Formats: sequence, C-alpha cells, structure tokens
Amino acid sequence: MLLDTCALLWLAQGGGHLSKKICQRLREEPFVYVSAISGFEVGIKYVQRKLILPALPADWFRIIVKHHDLQVLPLDLEICIRSTQLPAIHNDPCDRMIIASAEIHRLIIVTGDKIFIEYDIETIC
Repeated sequence: MLLDTCALLWLAQGGGHLSKKICQRLREEPFVYVSAISGFEVGIKYVQRKLILPALPADWFRIIVKHHDLQVLPLDLEICIRSTQLPAIHNDPCDRMIIASAEIHRLIIVTGDKIFIEYDIETIC
C-alpha cells in the first residue's frame, strides 16, 4: 500500500479521515509505503504556510515514518518518466509521481482524492 500525501497527514493526525477499516488494514500490511515526493509536498505546503507542523518538515517526516513503520519509496528515473506519460487527467505533479510509483510497484494507493480512480490503479479511500 502507498499513502498519498493527504493519507500520510491523516495518519499522522491519528487517523483523521481514514476509516477504521483502512487503519486496520494499514496495521496488518507487511509494508506500507510513502513516496519521497510526499516529503517535497509537505515541505512546500509548510513553507507556503498552508500546513502547520509541530517540527520542521524534515524532522516531522522522519518521526512520522519511524513512528508508523513506513517505508519511503524513492523516486527514480522510471517513475519520473512514467509520471509524464500518464493520461492528462490530473495536473498535480506530486500526485502523478505517486500514481506512477503505484503503477510501477503494483501498489494500492490510499487516498481521499477521487480523481485517482480515473487511472488504471487500485485505490482505497
């Protein structure tokens, strides 16, 4: 499973908009991933003052990853190129990187963003 950035933020806030069923499933999965691009997105939102964190973004991200036993999925050339080849459904480059990552690594995306469903990948909300 791969958390999109909103799902990561919800998880960090104690579950938030994630259903009990999804939270349970996250606990049962052997590996839950978060894309490195989510670190970029969190950092940008923090700098723009659209996101308030109890620590600097790099520290916050490390703490959340460790606390929730998440695996950071790095971006590589294949993911970056694939993100440019996706259908022009979604213009957000961060989300396109997450979608490409899920596609390449055959992961289910945990997201609240309904537009992800329009791609040929499995999502849970």
